[in-house]
This record gives sequence, structure tokens and C-alpha cells, in this order.
Amino acid sequence: MQLIDSHCHLDMLAPVKAGEGVAGILQEAAQQGVTHFLCVGVNLEDHPAMRELCAPHANVFTSVGLHPCGTGGREPDVAELVKLADDTKNIAIGETGLDYYHQYTTPDEQQARFRVHVRAAREAGIPVIVHTRMARADTLKILREEKAAEVGGVLHCFTEDWDTASAAMDLGFYVSFSGIATFRNADDLRAVARRVPAERLLVETDSPYLAPVPRRGKENQPAWVRHVAECLATERGEDVEALASQTSENFFHLFVRARAA
Repeated sequence: MQLIDSHCHLDMLAPVKAGEGVAGILQEAAQQGVTHFLCVGVNLEDHPAMRELCAPHANVFTSVGLHPCGTGGREPDVAELVKLADDTKNIAIGETGLDYYHQYTTPDEQQARFRVHVRAAREAGIPVIVHTRMARADTLKILREEKAAEVGGVLHCFTEDWDTASAAMDLGFYVSFSGIATFRNADDLRAVARRVPAERLLVETDSPYLAPVPRRGKENQPAWVRHVAECLATERGEDVEALASQTSENFFHLFVRARAA
């Protein structure tokens, strides 16, 4: 089985913070069939250390961006993001997007930041990783206005409805499901997961957050993306190995730099 954790934050995991590095985390994941990882950036200040952490591991890729909830750090412009994207270890721009649930920054500030990231992704020619929460209409509006379809991307940790997923896929985007899909109260989300075409599906952990059933309450780990894949396979009436293979193929189709690495 080959699984890919298409969205994790390796630099935020407890072993890394304790100075143990990522080798043990990656080894545990490998035992569950997880072969590749995308370690997603959330601000510019921490990006160099994250890049250094991941550099020795050819199967770990990175992205660069400022999370919509990020405050207190440097605000990127298009030129800086494009320059950072020259590093082929960075295979995407983000995570970026809109989060109207956490009002750490205003909607206007988030929208301006989001537009910068999409413009940078288009200029760099790499996909964009999108976080959206309680902002589906504005998220889709900006993706259309900024011509995000030229590079595509992914709605990560998807929690929205079918109409949102469908509209994003019309723009060439993929839909990624996290451990939330395993939660007892996620029937509506699982219904969406059943409808997403196999060729547009991705799986992720968003670790250290959102540990899936049966690991609820613990710090999430990339190895546990297998639980997400098993849940989706059951819901879709598919073999988990086939789903793992398809989502891995999808990852490399979207993130072309990873395929070339």
C-alpha cells in the first residue's frame, strides 16, 4: 500500500519540538504504508527552520505561505513568495485562504492576503493550498477572480458542502479529507466524500491537529492518515489499497514538482 499525507505540519509535532527530529515520525508512518509527506507552511518566520528539518528527506516536501489566521509576522508580497518558490523543495503556495470563524484578522485583510498567494502561485506555476472555513462564497469568488484555475490546487481539510466541492473541482481543484471524516457527527461530510470523483480525492492528517477515530484526543500523526483512507474506502465501497493508490496518483498529478523529485 502507498499512502501520502498531503497536508501535515511536521515541525509542530511534539517529538520535533523536543529536539528528536522527524526520523521516528517518518518511520512509524512508513510502517503504515505512508511513503510521502507535504509539510505545509503557515508563516514566513518559521519557514527556514521547517525547510531545514525536511531537507534530508527526499520524500518530504514543503510549501510556503501565511495562514489566513496568522498574526504578528511578516506579510508576504507576490515577489517574496515567488522567490521562495524557486526552491524546488517547495511544491505549493500556502496554506492560504479565508477563515471567518477565527477572527484574528479581518475579512478584508484575509482576502487581500489570499489574493497575493493566488497571484504568486500563478506566477510561480505551482498549485495553491486553500484553507476555507465559514467563507465558502468569498473563497470561490477569489479563486475565480484571481484565475486560480491556471494552476489548480486543493481545498484542504474539507468540511464544506457538495456545492462547494463541485465548484472547486470545476476550477481544477482537488478535495482533501482529514480525520474529521471519521468523526461520529460527520455524516454530511462523509456524504460529500462519497460523491467526489476518485481522480479528485486526496487524504491528509493536518497533524498535529484533528486525530482521527480511533485516536481522538491524541496528538495526530502522519501514520494515522491510514485511518482516514480506511474510512473513505468504507464509505465509498472501495478497496482501501485501491483508494490509497488513487489518492497517491492524484497527489503526484497535482504537485508536479513532487513527481519530478
